[in-house]
Amino acid sequence: MKMKSLFKYTLFLLFLAVFPACDDMKDVPTPVTLPVTPGETGQMYVLSEGLFNMNNTMLSLLNFNNSTIQPDFFLFQNNRGLGDTGNDMKRYGDKLWIVVNVSSQVEVLDVKSGISIMRIPFFNAAGVARQPRYITFNGAKAYVCSFDGTVAQIDTTSMAIEAITTVGRNPDGITAVNGKLYVSNSGGLDIPNYDNTVSVIDLASFKEIKKIIVGMNPFRLQSDSQGDVYVVSRGNNGTIKSTWSRISSLTDEVVQTFDNLPVVNFTIHNDTAYLYNFDYVKNTYWVKTFDCRTEQLISDNFITDSTVLERPFSITVNPTNGNVYLTDARNYTIKGDLLCFNRKGKLLYKVTSIGLNPNSVVLLP
Repeated sequence: MKMKSLFKYTLFLLFLAVFPACDDMKDVPTPVTLPVTPGETGQMYVLSEGLFNMNNTMLSLLNFNNSTIQPDFFLFQNNRGLGDTGNDMKRYGDKLWIVVNVSSQVEVLDVKSGISIMRIPFFNAAGVARQPRYITFNGAKAYVCSFDGTVAQIDTTSMAIEAITTVGRNPDGITAVNGKLYVSNSGGLDIPNYDNTVSVIDLASFKEIKKIIVGMNPFRLQSDSQGDVYVVSRGNNGTIKSTWSRISSLTDEVVQTFDNLPVVNFTIHNDTAYLYNFDYVKNTYWVKTFDCRTEQLISDNFITDSTVLERPFSITVNPTNGNVYLTDARNYTIKGDLLCFNRKGKLLYKVTSIGLNPNSVVLLP
């Protein structure tokens, strides 16, 4: 071999040694710079459900320590998308659980890295999608309600589905308290013939023991420290308004209905409920706070500055600093925003265009 050719060949070998093949290299996207986020530390996951049948669910990671956001963190970490219509996201221990409704999967991630550990398919014996909706945890078990009228029990270590039980039509909310599961049966796929019941499941036997009559089209459920379960009944999003009711987990009866609080969604933190309403006819909304011990309103207007949202879509409270996060879905077809308020209802910062229909926030201290 001539000296010139030998030199070129040597350079080529050095190039291969130093630089791996293009298929082995990950194209690292440039993170987006966050606005100023006073008082925030750690990280935050934001799940955006995307649009129905568009296969564009997105998981974003906000890093407050270096003021950056990775807009499609799951895709970057796993080289694939999350799927179609991510409905719910919750952390349990060192895992992040994401319920993907139309794809009929529950995705389990390592909470620190965002790398998928397991993808749990939700299909019946005939191969028909169960369409999972929401998830809750109790002990070492995860419980997922699905639109096919079932609740699944999953071992959080093996991530195997251990049992399936039947409830009402199209369950659309789930919570665990006092040794029982409470599941809202919406009947939402049978419009206008909605359901109006909450199923009670005994956790020891994993069987339904009762159905409680509530308002039309029940949805979100959460409990307070006294064992009361609060449930939103959405009505028909038009002529029949939503209602908010309180169920005693001791008697499994509705003990109070707040007819003057047409709540659409809420969260409870330290026995304070943060509530919002959206009127789909008038395109108006409100955000209020409520004391779950006295059963009285704390504030008729949580937002105390001039901040305006278009369509509130979720609400979350930071257990460390008490900040309240509202997501805004805008008009449901363009990317929505994340707004952070302090405890006094003052806007601290806003992250615009975070994703299509952002519906869940999980904080990592």
